Amino acid sequence: MFTKTRTLRRLSRWSEKPASDVETASTPKVNVLRGLLARATTPLLPDDYLKLLNPLWSARELRGQVVEVRKETEDSATVTIKPGWGFSGDYRPGQYVGIGLHVDGRWHWRSYSLTSVPRRQADLISITVKATPEGFLSSHLVGGVKPGTIVRLASPQGEFALPDPPPDRLLLVSAGSGVTPIMAMLRTLKHRGYDPDVVHIHSAPCADRVIFHDELQGLDQELHGYRMHLQLTDEQGHLDFGAALDDIVPDWRQRPTWACGPPAMLDTIEAIWNDAGRTENLHTERFVIARTDKGGEGGTVTFAFSDKSVEIDGATSLLEAGEKVGIQMPFGCRMGICQTCVLPLESGHVRDFRSGAEHGAGDRINTCISTAAGDCTLNV
Repeated sequence: MFTKTRTLRRLSRWSEKPASDVETASTPKVNVLRGLLARATTPLLPDDYLKLLNPLWSARELRGQVVEVRKETEDSATVTIKPGWGFSGDYRPGQYVGIGLHVDGRWHWRSYSLTSVPRRQADLISITVKATPEGFLSSHLVGGVKPGTIVRLASPQGEFALPDPPPDRLLLVSAGSGVTPIMAMLRTLKHRGYDPDVVHIHSAPCADRVIFHDELQGLDQELHGYRMHLQLTDEQGHLDFGAALDDIVPDWRQRPTWACGPPAMLDTIEAIWNDAGRTENLHTERFVIARTDKGGEGGTVTFAFSDKSVEIDGATSLLEAGEKVGIQMPFGCRMGICQTCVLPLESGHVRDFRSGAEHGAGDRINTCISTAAGDCTLNV
């Protein structure tokens, strides 16, 4: 019996090995099937055959197809995507998904919060993207991507997620595009029939720039327990949390809180919750890396396994450097939180964007928040 079990395990490992590095949110049996396809079609890849049948079928990666791009505000849009083989709709409201888009001959990757309701429509997901001047991919998604476009997907991740069932009372704080994961939470509460006591503080420059403005106003009418405080900063200025919080939500210290927005707002909130001794109640999500003034001076980054090199400045991450030369780098949040991008530094030195700390050969580094401090090598 023991010999039979060991043989089955070896057969399973042999079957799965050609697809062992494929990220999938589905059962491991999917990768066994992918691996068998790879062995059966060698020397060609399964994708050489599968794409003839359906562009969303791939034995090597998760894919999706853009179904619709719908404007939310002048500079934001909701992108609806039909995921392909192996993508699971069993994510949590508030999590993000990696999106890869082929533009100008190379793949560009970023992570965006899911705004769809988990398991509501198993064959569709949505992200809502705000275009920014420095955001190449966000600008392309909002203003240039066409329905029918094939994208690459990475499985949903992130700890900024609403539990099921939710707390009886909660506080949501958002600003700008920070409302996107919050909207996934609110939509999920409504869809699942939950109506907890929710106070939502949201800030935006003006009403025309409030993403989901009409839907949020509708929730204010439809959900008995939902109350929104909308701060229009062009008219009212930025909310003084220290002075106004007790008036808006007197019991904020007792409420589990989810906050997402610009670094300055989150820094303020974290300080207030820390002073009140309530940090265990606070969950935050940052879309922007807060970088130290101690930048790296840049240098030549060599990717030894791929036999590629690229010269970068001290403002470009190692993750971005790899993507510039066509390497499909591992990544998740792109903010140094999830640890998906961590790789050992083969040689040279790199510097952490956030702390300014320098790392040398043998150290494991977050490629998404590290840049070259002279020439360096990664074995990828």
